[in-house]
Amino acid sequence: MTKKVYIVLLNYNGWEDTIECLESVLKNDYDNYQIIVVDNDSPNNSMEYIINWAEGKQEIVYDENSQLRHLSQPFELKPLKYIYYKKEEALKGGEKEKELELNNNPLILIQAGENGGFAAGNNIGIKYALAKNDFEYIWLLNNDTVIEENSLSSLVNYASKNNLGISGSTLLYYDNPKMVQAYGGTINKFFGTSKHILDQDEIEKKLDYVVGASFLISKKVIHKIGLLPEEYFLYYEETDYCFNARNNDFKLGVCVDSKVYHKEGNSTGASGDSNNKNDFSDVLILKNRIKFHKKYLGGGISLWLGIMIAFMKRVKRGHSNRILKVLYDSI
Repeated sequence: MTKKVYIVLLNYNGWEDTIECLESVLKNDYDNYQIIVVDNDSPNNSMEYIINWAEGKQEIVYDENSQLRHLSQPFELKPLKYIYYKKEEALKGGEKEKELELNNNPLILIQAGENGGFAAGNNIGIKYALAKNDFEYIWLLNNDTVIEENSLSSLVNYASKNNLGISGSTLLYYDNPKMVQAYGGTINKFFGTSKHILDQDEIEKKLDYVVGASFLISKKVIHKIGLLPEEYFLYYEETDYCFNARNNDFKLGVCVDSKVYHKEGNSTGASGDSNNKNDFSDVLILKNRIKFHKKYLGGGISLWLGIMIAFMKRVKRGHSNRILKVLYDSI
């Protein structure tokens, strides 16, 4: 029997993206998985829309000109069997008798009841899986993605064959499917800045972290180092987790044959370019860069030299207000 995988999708105000992602995930060819959707208390009633979709009551219309419409269409037949839990119920492992009725529609919906951030929301899904204790991997998949039919099977096979603790996919741009967004990421050990790896040949030499949009974690890693770090709220969680895993002798890797198409920035209203990020995203990145550097790279003069350069760039762009917010919370 293939190794069971829990696929965790975190939703916050992104029910349309989540539904498109779910439609593509339900078409994947891996035969032993369960989907967990955690909603971080979306004020736009996302969970209601997702439930209506599962019951066949929510009409979803996608751009017929999309190059990737074949990954989510034709839509799955509805209604789909699902179980809805509040956070407290999910953390106990849910209700076994109810879940026996799911059969081939493995959909668990969990309302977090609060927005504790990226790590906290995903940790609810991980805790649910740990309570079930019937899996080998957890796949954290961004809700603003779509996957190919073999994305998960390729990823699991690669991780298992190479004895990897954390594994990632080839990330490509949803709106430009032939363009690589990232094979993984590398960290400048002096300044603490992060950069996506765009050359497949550089993965083995430069990989410092797996990008969180497709993040397959072995159960062994979770048992050894625990849950995702929640002190970041958003950004740098996966980098911290990968550094922690490596410090505990786990290997990282990227399966280039596992392809995931990502609508980068949809969850926060920001793209990958720091010049185009909103205040919220940019301030979080700078604050979390400081936290990460102090934790793993020693802090000191190299950190603050790098932050000073980042500040000067933002002053030049007219974003000096962000500097005060970062300094207020970080010094």
